[in-house]
Parts: sequence; C-alpha cells; structure tokens
Amino acid sequence: MTHTQQQLPFTHLHVHTEYSLLDGSSKIKELIAMTKDLGMDSIAITDHGVMYGVIDFYREAIANDIKPIIGCEVYVAARKRTDKDPQLDASSYHLVLLAENNTGYQNLMKLVSIGFVEGFYYKPRIDLELLEQYNEGIIALSACLGGHVQNKILTVSYDKAKEVALNYQRIMGEGNFFLELQDHGYKEQKQVNQELVRMSKETGIPLVATNDIHYTYKEDQAAHDILLCIQTNKKVNDEDRMRYKGGQFYLKSPDEMYELFPYAKDALKNTYDIAQRCHVDFEFGVTKLPKYDIPEGYDASSYLRKLCTEGLHARYSDPTDDIKERLEYELSVIEEMGYVDYFLIVWDFIKYAKDHDIMVGPGRGSAAGSIVAYALRITDIDPIKYNLIFERFLNPDRVSMPDIDIDFCYERRQEVIDYVVEKYGEEKVAQIITFGTMAARAVIRDVGRALDLPYAQVDKVAKMIPFELGITIGKALKINRELADIYNEDEETKYLLDMSMRLEGLPRHSSTHAAGVVICQEPVMEYVPLNANDGAITTQFTMTTLEELGLLKMDFLGLRTLTVIQNAVKLIKHRGIEIDIDHMDYHDAAVYELIGSGKTEGIFQLESAGMKNFMKELKPNSLEDIIAGVSLYRPGPMDFIPKYIKGRHSQGNIEYTCPELEPILQPTYGCIVYQEQVMQIVRDLAGYTLGRSDILRRAMSKKKAKVMEKERKNFIYGNEEEQVIGCINNGISEKVANQIYDEMIDFAKYAFNKSHAACYAVVAYQTAWLKKYYPVEFMAALLTSVMYHGSKVSEYIGTCRHMDIALLPPDVNEGYANFSVSDGKIRYGLAAIKNVGRGAIKGLVAERKANGPFESITDFCERLGSEINKRMLESLIKAGAFDSLNGSRKQYMHAYKAIMDSIMQTKKRSIEGQINLFDFASSEGEDHTSFEEQLPDVGEFPEEALLTHEKEVLGIYLSGHPLDKHKEAIEELTNVRSLDFIYDEDESSPNKLYDGQDVTIGGMITTKTIKTTRNNKMMAFISLEDLYGVVEIIIFPNDYERNKDVLTEDAKIFIKGRVSLVEEQDSKIILQKLIPFDRINQSLYLKVKDFETYQMLESKLVKQLDAYKGSNQVIIYLEKEKTAKQWDITSGVLIEKVLLDELKLILGEECVKVKRTLGHKQR
Repeated sequence: MTHTQQQLPFTHLHVHTEYSLLDGSSKIKELIAMTKDLGMDSIAITDHGVMYGVIDFYREAIANDIKPIIGCEVYVAARKRTDKDPQLDASSYHLVLLAENNTGYQNLMKLVSIGFVEGFYYKPRIDLELLEQYNEGIIALSACLGGHVQNKILTVSYDKAKEVALNYQRIMGEGNFFLELQDHGYKEQKQVNQELVRMSKETGIPLVATNDIHYTYKEDQAAHDILLCIQTNKKVNDEDRMRYKGGQFYLKSPDEMYELFPYAKDALKNTYDIAQRCHVDFEFGVTKLPKYDIPEGYDASSYLRKLCTEGLHARYSDPTDDIKERLEYELSVIEEMGYVDYFLIVWDFIKYAKDHDIMVGPGRGSAAGSIVAYALRITDIDPIKYNLIFERFLNPDRVSMPDIDIDFCYERRQEVIDYVVEKYGEEKVAQIITFGTMAARAVIRDVGRALDLPYAQVDKVAKMIPFELGITIGKALKINRELADIYNEDEETKYLLDMSMRLEGLPRHSSTHAAGVVICQEPVMEYVPLNANDGAITTQFTMTTLEELGLLKMDFLGLRTLTVIQNAVKLIKHRGIEIDIDHMDYHDAAVYELIGSGKTEGIFQLESAGMKNFMKELKPNSLEDIIAGVSLYRPGPMDFIPKYIKGRHSQGNIEYTCPELEPILQPTYGCIVYQEQVMQIVRDLAGYTLGRSDILRRAMSKKKAKVMEKERKNFIYGNEEEQVIGCINNGISEKVANQIYDEMIDFAKYAFNKSHAACYAVVAYQTAWLKKYYPVEFMAALLTSVMYHGSKVSEYIGTCRHMDIALLPPDVNEGYANFSVSDGKIRYGLAAIKNVGRGAIKGLVAERKANGPFESITDFCERLGSEINKRMLESLIKAGAFDSLNGSRKQYMHAYKAIMDSIMQTKKRSIEGQINLFDFASSEGEDHTSFEEQLPDVGEFPEEALLTHEKEVLGIYLSGHPLDKHKEAIEELTNVRSLDFIYDEDESSPNKLYDGQDVTIGGMITTKTIKTTRNNKMMAFISLEDLYGVVEIIIFPNDYERNKDVLTEDAKIFIKGRVSLVEEQDSKIILQKLIPFDRINQSLYLKVKDFETYQMLESKLVKQLDAYKGSNQVIIYLEKEKTAKQWDITSGVLIEKVLLDELKLILGEECVKVKRTLGHKQR
C-alpha cells in the first residue's frame, strides 16, 4: 500500500504484542491482520525491554504486505545502569527506540542485551551512557507517562523536563528524537500533552502521537484485564490492583487517531514519515557457522576426511567398498551443504568429554544414521548394521541445519559447556530461551482464579479438555458435547471459556532451554539480543528462530542414566574389574531373559508398568526387539503392539501386501514401525531418491494433505519429469500400490525415528546388562542418581529387597557421599542426609582415611572441627550415622550440644592462651573420662520416634515404616501407589493414570490444610503417605463435613476416589469415600486337610485363638470335604502377625490366609 492509498498518513509506533509477557495480549497474527483491515501499511513492535517477538512479527508482516518497524520500549535507569540502590534505583524511565536500518537494529540488540547483562535490576535497564554509544540508526520517542520527560513534567517542573528532552535530542541527533503524545482519557496525559506541544514549539523537537497498544481489539479490554490479574496474582474484583482504565489501549484506526488529536495532525503524520524512514531486513537460511581452528597443513574438508578415514578403519578393521562409498557420499553432501566445520566442532567437544572421562551417550536422534558421525565417534551405533539412513539426518533435497543432540552424564554436562565457552569465547556462546505458553487447560485454571470462581467448577471445566497434544479450547468445544452444552447453557462457564480463548496460546513466561546452546563466529549479541534468566545468559530468540537465522545450535543434554552407568562402572572397578561399556556383546541371552521377565526397575526406557508387561509378552531376544519396543510403546503406535507381538511369535504366518515389502518389514514382523521404513518403501517400490523419500515422510507425519495427494500419484504412476519410476512400472498393481500408500499414511503418523530408538535401545541394554551381572553396584548407582527424591529412593530400596540386596544405614566410619558397596551390600549415601554437605563429607572421608575410624562422637567432633556444625551433627544422629559407635541416638541427641560446646570452649581457651600451669595443676586429680562414657542414661527413642527422625533427615523411613504392619492389607486392598501420581517430564510412556479413574490407596495423613470456599464452606487438602511416597487428596465440603473427625495427622486411612490430572504437575485424588484402617473387614481363613485332622488339631487351635480375642471372624475350610464354616467355638479374633506365625507352625504356611475388604465398615 502506498502513501496515496492510505488516506490518513499514520503508523502505530508504540505497540505491545504477546511478548510483553502477561502485559500485552495482542497476538501477532491478529495484530497484523487488523492493521491491514484498518487500511494501514506499516506498524511497529515495541515490547517492554525485550525483542522476543521481532522475528515472528517481521515474518507475519512481510507475508501480509505490511512494513514491519522493529523497536523496543526500553527502561532507562534513574542513574547509571550499574547502580542498584533500592531507595534510588527501583524505578526506571520508559523510552521507545525504533531501528531505522540494519545498523540501528544491531545497536538496538546491543542496548537491549546490555540492559539484561549489565543493567538488570527489577527490569533490564540501559542508561544515557549506553545510548550515547549505540544510537546510530535509531529513532527515539519519549514514550508514555513513564517516560523521562513526562515524568519530570509531572513530578519536578517543565523546565527540568525541557532540559531532559534537549539532552535526549543531543544524544540522538536532530530529527531522531520525538516527543510522544498519548491520550487514553487520563487527566495527567492531557496536562502532559499541553506541555509537550509547548516544549516542541520552544525547542523544535518534533512530536509524534501514539496509542499505547496492549490488545488488538476494543472488545479485548476484559480479557486483557484478566491477564493483568494473572500477572499480579490478583482477582478482578480486588480494589487495589494494576489496571489499564478506560478501555482505550487497542489498535485504533487512523480515523480514530485523527479524531483524538485534532490539534496535532503533524504529530500523526510524523509517525508515518518515521515508518517510511525505517528499513530493516533479516537474512534467513544462510548459515553463519563458527570456524573450527584447523591444524596446519589442512583445510577444514581435508582435516575432516583425515579424521573420518582413520575413524572408519578403527570402526571396521577392513571396511568394504560399500562402506567406503557410503563415507564418500556422506562427506560430499556435508561439504556441498557447508557443514564441515559443524562436524569438526561436534567431534571436538565430544572428544574432550571422552578424554576427560565424561560419559557420552551412544547417540540421539537421526544423527545415528550417519557413518561420518560413527567414524568420528560422535555416535556409537553402526548405521550399516542397523540399516539406518543418512538422509533422515541430512537431506541434500531439503536444505536445513543438521541437528546433532548429545547426551552427557548429567552431573558433568556443564563441564562440556564450559569447555565450549572457553574454546570459542564467553561472548560467542549462549544458552537458548524457551517460552511456556498458556495452553488450554492451564489458561482455564488461570482465568478461573482471576475471576475468583470456585475451584470445583473450574476444575470440572478444565477436565473436559481432552489430553491431546496441541488441543485448543475451540477444538474441545467441537469434540466434547458435554463441554459444548455447558458452554451454551451456563453464562458463567461461557464467560470463563470466552476469556480463556482470548488468552489461550499467549506466552506466559520465559525460561532457559534445558539443553540448547548457540555457538557463534562473532559475539552472540551481533546476531541476536540476549536475555538473563535466573542468572543464565540466554538468547532472546527460540531454537527454531536461531536455526532460521542460520546460527549453530547444539543440544547438550544431561541424561541421568549415563551417570548411573558411569558410577556403576566405577563401583565395579573397586573390585578390580574393568568394564568397557561401549564395546559390549548385544547378544547375551541372559540379559534378554531379564528384560523379558519384566524385572526392569531402573532399566532405561523399560521400567514403566506398561513397558514391563509389553516386554513380558514380547520376550525379546535381540536388540532389534528392544529398538521396536522403544518405538512402539507410545500413544498411537501402541495400537499396533498386538499385531507386532503376534508376528514376533508366529513369523511364518506374517502376510505382506506385496513380496517387495518383506525385506523391509521382516525385522518388525510385518509392521511399519520406523520412519526409515517409509523411506525405504517409497525408494524400493517406487524409485524415489532417499532425499525425496524423506520429504514425503515429513509430509505424512505432518499430515500435509496436498503434498500427500500429489505424491500418491507419483508413488503409484511415477513422474518422468521428476525422475520417479512409480510402483506400476515396477510391476506392482494400482490396487496394491494404493493399499500400501494408505498403510504408510496410517503408520507414518506414529512411525518413530529408528536411529533415535536404536541409540536408546543400546542404553537400555547396557543398564540391563549391569543389573544382570553387577546388581549391587548397579542399584547403588541408581540410588545415588535419585538420592534427593525420597519417593524414588523408597521405590528402589523396595527393588533391592526383592533382589535380596541388603541396605546398610549411613555410617560415619563406612559411608561415602554417594551410595556405596560394602561386602555385597549397599551402604546409604551420607550426601542424602539433610544438612550434610558434600564439602563436609569430603573432609570427613579424608580425615578417616588419614587417621583411622572415629572412635566416638567426641572424637568425631574434635577431628572435624569447623567442618561440622550442630545442625549437621543432629542430622547425622537422626539418620543413624553414629549407630556403630557405643551410644544410642537418644543419648547422642541429649549430649551433642554439650559435646560441641565443650570442644569449642577448650579451643577458645587454647587460642586465648588461658590454659596455664595452674589449669594443669588443678586438673591433675580430675577424672579424664570422656564425654562418651558419661552419655546420659536415657535409653533409646521408641521406634516411631526413630522412624520420624529418619524421615525428617533422609526423606524416607529407612529402618522400618509406620505402615509396615499394614503392608499386606495395603497391597491387597489398593490399586495404586503414590509413585503412580508423580509427574515425570522425561517419562516417554503413556500416562499411567487417566483423569477421573477410580482408585483406592491406603496410607497415613502427614499434613492437612483447611480452606474456605467462596460459599464459606470448609474443604481440605491432605497429604497421604503410603509405603512409597506422598499423594495429595482433595476433600470437598460435603465429604469434609462427613469425615472431619477422622482427618487428623498420623491417622491411617484408605481413600477411594477419582484421579485428578493436572498439566505438568503431580496428579491428585478427589476423595469419594474414606475408611479408617481399624474399620476394614478382615476374616481369618484356616485350611485343614479334612474333618478328622481338624478334630486332632482343635484343642491347639482353640488355645491359640483364645489368646487373641477380637472382632474378626474365623473361617475353617475342610479341603477334602470342600466345605467352609464359621468358627463358633470362641468369639472372633484379633489378627496379629504373631498369631498368624503360630497358626502357620500348626497348619502350614499356605493354610493360613487373611482376606480383607473395604465394603462392610465404611464411614
């Protein structure tokens, strides 16, 4: 649109998009569309202090023939950017900066970056010194009432404001600084505008008129107000809260702006003139890789070839011609696409990791399909052996950056990042930002809180949104009739959902990507603006945007399992055994037998309940089976598991749609499991190149209908122009070809990347091998990896018990920081004890090695001195770490403060030189009995107190559990454990639980919180602890009223309820029924061979049962007569373990059973 087409020249230059987080609700797509609808041909982006959205904004604007003006509303420090006095520097001034050209854009990035890196104090702040340095190519506007000039008008004087304005004009240069008029109906703005017009006349500084846009449509005022409540954690009805009053902060038309400022038409026209001055262009798709420092005598290509040739001969002692050709082909593609330095950079830091004993995973993602990566030891999966495809990784027909993600030992991942930073320079390396968005369920909950709606009402509506990737509220309304009905029938729900839909999809917060790192040839801020997130310097652009801009991003992932493997190998080495975990025989039948048994706790990718069952059915006997298992056990492909298992166990009955499919699908028993198989099918049956086959594979996985329909014709009939032979020309009928294509479309939606699955299958096998042959070392390493997660520690301790591995308590004379191995048993790690730091443990172990074991708690305190404190000592006592010495925990708890005080006083007197001859003389006859021998005679704590102390400092009960005597009842009467409710973002298997699922759980109440509902009724949230951990129970008012007398801490209860799933949080249970342990119905069943035997044993039984009188009935079952009758010789019994053990001695182990139900004595 030209100037003449836009009748009233005006451009919005003060615009906050969705990337002014929780402050702007203008979605970029809507903003650009509305700009076009209103007849404007340009618009700016000026988010608060950040440039998060500029690339999305630029792309969307260009796509719609709208000129994008790139800017930012920065914060200017009250004094200097380095000043951070809470009295003087808590507030800052606003200033709008617009990039006039690419130089201005470069300077704007620097200003915004330095604002975060050097000036962050509540907000990212620049100062006038920086503005002096980086103002070339930038146009500045004085901003809103928060601007420097406007602030001085309101708080100091016109003259001071004028002085500030002239200084900005001096800094920016004449014609590059504008005084900004705004009118949202505030009286302060009218006052300020009068003074700005006067100032402009007096100084010659030109004016602009803007609208402070925070939402696109006028109707969005209410939704935006709710967004502010979400930001400030307020309710809409709260009196004292942040508001944008008046409803004028929307995208106004030029007509509206001219009506608003009839006295300032030049100010309005100036906005358009500024827009005409601004031209910023971005370069997409051109790689800007850093250069690897090549040794003399080589260029990058020849050096890569040298490394690959050497590596190939190390991998294959005598590589075949096919292998050499594959290497040559891959190298030619890598060279042609300009990625030589990329591979050298990755090779270098992986080599560093391996040289420094930092464990690196066998590979991840499609990179395992590259023989170059295999030769360079970037990956450890043989792509030839496992039929992995290079084009799935790097496709010459589809220009995109290669993507090599690397798993490192999670404890030492940072060392590799530090190496990269040191090698390429701190200013050239940064971590990458990511945004959490307001997804469907989450935004409903956010909006519901802001509207102060009852939790139950909001929860009910949120739960009606299906758990589906990428689901929207709009889509949910179409597919869920119940949700649509309440939307149409209930005004409150309609308003909740309408407001939620307006805010849905907005970014809610920024954080640091868990693994992403960008490496640049020049300082990062030359390419992208920087951000500070929790102390980490990150890019302001996401990973995908960085790739679009041609920058090198890497994923440095920390994988806990690699740390487990490495620690297990180190523990095994203590036995004098060296394990080369990277060179294993993957054909060990005993390892597959272990996996097929379902005893896969701790085995990578195979420990979920569903995967255990899958492995038990599958009975794998090769790595290919594990690769397929990892690929199939996900939502979607799970539907094909029965077909896969059937094929696995009856391979002679597998039917293939055509014979050509057999060599491709035979390894997966007739099922299309992998993306690579789709690529092979179209290559072998229709003559596609592998590059083209990858494009089709991507189209199928992303459901691109037009591409798929076009390719169907090519697949079946061929395409001479595009050099596709087609199935028919290969002797496959049209009908069969159509059938195969339909099958591919169906499977391709779910097909998995085989290269990735193969890498993970290798790690799964390695952990299974360790568990099979070195179970104690493996479980010790596994426990170390979860030592700060009490529920997982409890789970794996249970696994140890099932494996007959004894667990020893922590011990100051035997233990180390991590879980360790001692005589075939696992010793609890000292670092798992609360308040006991690794630094102190290091000193403890060093002292013990140097001077022998500690003889007493006094000896311990004297020798460690300042390395310990009272909190640490108390924690060690409560954990049982002094149990091997000569006192009880209760004695130590009574004495430890006095012991430490005595030692401190002695040292103090020694330091002060107050120990003299008289002190020695007077003490000659004194008793030198140590504090230990004078420990108070107080005995030991009761068992419950000991367990409570253990839980307090270890996070678990170690020597027992308050629920141990109820273990059988809990296992018999419940169908879930607390572990099932833990959210695990790394869990790749489908949900263990589904929303609304009926469950029963048993445990004891550890905490209780009472809340008042909006209707002034009481409800409760309790933490229920079972043998494995804790789950939260929600108790609504009616159920609370019915059960409140029972809801006391330490009460032991069973809960029947419904699962409440919440996004990315631990799941909860909504209570429906509560049954105290002492109200469950128990019956004692005694099995006797026949009536004659019964008569012989009757007197013994009477004697035993009489000794345990109670209310539980006894049933005698006569095996020969097949009859059962209630015991009526004595009254009921009290079922105790001692009684059961005595009865088993009389009748036999299998003849004494307790049956329990929850059905008869409920509250």
